[in-house]
Amino acid sequence: MREVSVSLGSRSYPIYVGPGILREVGDLARRHLSGERVLVVTNPTVASLYAAAVEESLAAVGFVVRRAEIPDGEEYKTLATVAALYDAALGAELERGDTVLALGGGVVGDIAGFLAATYMRGVAFVQVPTTLLAQVDSSVGGKVGVNHPWGKNLIGAFYQPRFVLADVRTLATLPLREVRAGLAEVIKYGVIHDAAFFAWLEANFEALLKLSDAAVEQAVATSCAIKAAVVSADETEKGLRAILNFGHTLGHALEAATRYERFVHGEAVAIGMVFAARLARRLGYFEPAGVERIAALVRRAGLPDAIPPDIAPEALLDAMRRDKKVAAGQLTFILPEAIGKVRIVRGVPADIVRSVLVEY
Repeated sequence: MREVSVSLGSRSYPIYVGPGILREVGDLARRHLSGERVLVVTNPTVASLYAAAVEESLAAVGFVVRRAEIPDGEEYKTLATVAALYDAALGAELERGDTVLALGGGVVGDIAGFLAATYMRGVAFVQVPTTLLAQVDSSVGGKVGVNHPWGKNLIGAFYQPRFVLADVRTLATLPLREVRAGLAEVIKYGVIHDAAFFAWLEANFEALLKLSDAAVEQAVATSCAIKAAVVSADETEKGLRAILNFGHTLGHALEAATRYERFVHGEAVAIGMVFAARLARRLGYFEPAGVERIAALVRRAGLPDAIPPDIAPEALLDAMRRDKKVAAGQLTFILPEAIGKVRIVRGVPADIVRSVLVEY
């Protein structure tokens, strides 16, 4: 089991990564938590696979465990779902010293985290991500929240977990589409921060797709270490943390423009990364060879690398203008200068964005 630290002073916490470590959650919880009750928030699919192991591990060390299941899908990442969870927490007699544990993918983690941040002005929170996307991205860094019809994650908070446990063997039960979607975020970390990691991915991608324990543990631990370093330097996204949004400006717009029904998050981000690379090339920041390396790795992951022709550029521009990262009406993009290095570019002219959208 590897341990990666997120350094945030008194709110620092560990990320545990390894194969077959799910049943250690109880012992780790006793190490990091002080309350007696744990509300496990999950969905029916994940519950049928992993809830028993988690709940037995927690009960074995003396926790009183209750479960709340929410529907599976991005369309349920709403305030209405959170309201139902408040009822569940109150019914479970959860007190201020107790804990909410998220067991599932990014939707479960975001909703459960928002519940923890707001219930009784904040209770302890634990992330046990079971998808690759959640293990390498959404479970780390403390961003929690829900969607609004006008855009993704417009309602939320920064609220850090007490610890994160990523058992890489839970990925074996994922549909292949979800594994591929998670690989988009893994690719992102190589582009934004670590050229050597990007090269390692190019050399080891087949092992990742086969879910080799060693390869997946390396990819998850490295991705978490990169994100931990960025979050430790800029917890609330005043500067550096914005680089984690590489591919997300267009990615979120694609999701919103298609009402979260057409793409899973990693697919939209994959398209957004290749678009950002092309936009950087148009603006003179990036070389064509770098664009092709990113696009080639996206394709090897089995992910889309182009905007479907039936999605209108103006619909995407409108969605991007409503993104929460827009400031003074200016479009902001994270654009690569080289593999392993990106820059934050504010005020990208809409006509240039439009022209790349049209040709892309």
